[in-house]
Amino acid sequence: MSGPPPAGTVLRLEGVTKTFMTRAHDLAALGPIDVHADEGEFVCIVGPSGCGKSTLLMIIAGLEVPDRGNVLFDGREVHGPGPERVVLFQELGLFPWLTVRGNVEFGLRLRKVPRAVRREIADRHLRMVQLTAFEHAPVHQLSGGMKQRAALARALAIEPRMLLMDEPFGALDAQTRDRLHIELQELWARTRKTVIFITHNVFEAACLGDRVITMTRRPGRLKSMFRVTLPRPRRIEDAAVAEMAARIREDLRGELEDPDEERP
Repeated sequence: MSGPPPAGTVLRLEGVTKTFMTRAHDLAALGPIDVHADEGEFVCIVGPSGCGKSTLLMIIAGLEVPDRGNVLFDGREVHGPGPERVVLFQELGLFPWLTVRGNVEFGLRLRKVPRAVRREIADRHLRMVQLTAFEHAPVHQLSGGMKQRAALARALAIEPRMLLMDEPFGALDAQTRDRLHIELQELWARTRKTVIFITHNVFEAACLGDRVITMTRRPGRLKSMFRVTLPRPRRIEDAAVAEMAARIREDLRGELEDPDEERP
């Protein structure tokens, strides 16, 4: 993790720390952390529960403010949310009163994109996630996997530079999750967005990431970095993926959560 980042770096964190105030005491959640992500790179961050992974993602998104350190996007300091950085949570935040198309077009409406252009953009992204046949369906009629596709289409429609994904597949059944691993890799190959993907699943990290960064238990610090050069698309049951996951899991051995600690 040491040394200057490469020239293609789009995101850089320098000495980032975060502490939360609790009734009993201050709770050190993160840091100090130094990390970077390159343009078009798929970076997975994995660590034990409560190590600050989601807090780190919220700081990158501009939804949390670090106590110390700098967050730079394209060399400019991040002081809040921005359209170039879109967050996808496990709780998707789809609007239940809108159809699938209405959700995909929502951000474009806020930007006052003309109707014809908005429809063309939505059509393209609905095709991309294979939801054209369900464009007029209310979101409550969709399966969990289809809701994830709709959320991805909504995020991609506004053309962000970076997708920030916080354990988006954690609530899905194994079969749906495995299928979405393939589909996400295909979408990433087509769009080449920079992706920061938070997970506690080492198999998922090895399956999806160009790089996998491990974190220590709280206060979360970066522990190790694994570069994954396996050919894509990868499947979570591939022997090479399992071998990489075993290396990552071994690195995390000992970074177990103390169940008596408070969580931020």
